[in-house]
Amino acid sequence: MTLLIIAGAAVLFFFILFSIVPIGLWISALAAGVRVPLISLVAMRLRRVPPSRIVLPLIKAEKAGIDASQEQLEAHYLAGGHVDRVVGALIAADKARLNLPFDRAAAIDLAGRHVLDAVKVSVNPKVIEVSNISAVAKDGIELISTARVTVRANLERLVGGAGEETIIARVGEGIVSSIGSSHNHKAVLENPDFISKTVLDKGLDSGTAFNILSIDIADINVGRNIGAILQTDQAEADKRVAQAKAEERRALAVAAEQEMSAQVEAMRARVVEAEAEVPKALAEAFRVGNLGESIPWSSPGLR
Repeated sequence: MTLLIIAGAAVLFFFILFSIVPIGLWISALAAGVRVPLISLVAMRLRRVPPSRIVLPLIKAEKAGIDASQEQLEAHYLAGGHVDRVVGALIAADKARLNLPFDRAAAIDLAGRHVLDAVKVSVNPKVIEVSNISAVAKDGIELISTARVTVRANLERLVGGAGEETIIARVGEGIVSSIGSSHNHKAVLENPDFISKTVLDKGLDSGTAFNILSIDIADINVGRNIGAILQTDQAEADKRVAQAKAEERRALAVAAEQEMSAQVEAMRARVVEAEAEVPKALAEAFRVGNLGESIPWSSPGLR
């Protein structure tokens, strides 16, 4: 019975030991030439740092000849970074002979950028498509173009530099400005490389995380006759204004006619009223008896 208790206690002890101390990970690090004390692995668990997240990237860095310490990796993990991604970026940069120290790679990762993809784009340039850019030449013809921008990541400007959205916006603005300054759309269709050269000379990659290598016009199509549409709209607007003024003049004429008619009617009413007073005056003259006095007998017409 005592032996069973001792055996059970031993099994429990080793179970707790192996669950707290990652012996297998320690052996793997030791076999790879990375010396990580067991007490450090236990301390990682107490700091809520998974030892595998630190030791495995450390082994990878050691095998690739990258100078990275356990303290650096652990500090980066505690800061919320991706340790394995940073180590992968350091290895890729070293193979491509790019100058990327650990501090810069960690800063890029903590800034929210995918540092490994940034290194890949720095080695293999990336093509950004800027499509459906509508611009109008001076002759009023709309041109719809599509451009392909070849960029390379600038590792020194990844922290604080603008991203792809800024590149797309600036290229679109440059294309609109270049086409808008052309006297006619035919010149643009004949020499689309004029747009590329004009836009490329403006230094659109300033303040961004990329270096623009080339801007190529992949497609350009003729759209609407914006000048004719604007002239038609202007003519329609002028027509409506003229109609409104004519309607206003007609309304004034109608009002004046109605006012004159009202005045005529008022005059007629006064005449009728005056005519109605004549019989009353005659009747009053008969009643008083001075009708004869009111009629001049000496008048030639009464003799």
